[in-house]
Amino acid sequence: MAVEPGTQSYERLIVAIAQRRDRTAFTALFGHFAPLVTAYLRKAGMGSAVAEDMMQDVLLTVWHKASQFDPARANANAWIFGIARNLRIDARRRSRLVVLAADPSEDTPPVPLSDGLVAAARSAVAIRNAIEALPTDQVSILRLAFFEDLSHSEIERKLGVPLGTIKSRLRLAMTKLRLALKEER
Repeated sequence: MAVEPGTQSYERLIVAIAQRRDRTAFTALFGHFAPLVTAYLRKAGMGSAVAEDMMQDVLLTVWHKASQFDPARANANAWIFGIARNLRIDARRRSRLVVLAADPSEDTPPVPLSDGLVAAARSAVAIRNAIEALPTDQVSILRLAFFEDLSHSEIERKLGVPLGTIKSRLRLAMTKLRLALKEER
């Protein structure tokens, strides 16, 4: 597939990648989108090196998931930047789950204060009770979103419920939880 700059349809390039694993099409797509995706990620607050790594992940995802692209649903820009957005969100979620390693210079691990343990236990009971008080449809979406770390669209596919309904139920559940936990204080 000969690609002339300025004349290619990026949607056709993605279809060529999906159908024939066309490396020339991927090279053209990469050449166009790599700097744009990197700039988007840098503007979103990522450092140069991290943005560069993530851009490669985004375009690697394009290569692997090109068969999932539907030109009737989105254009190439929207689809590729959607992938970039989702990977950026996933990275942010993972970075919040940093587990601190114990200081190797300490001989014994610190013992939590009993007041802290009691407060943590009370909080856990309050959260558990607040979740149990929610309707089952809200609890299932809450569990999928926060405990299984699924995106809204993954929950939509898993439950077969419209995306707007997923978002509404999740928002309602979070509001009820906030109110219930506020009353506990």
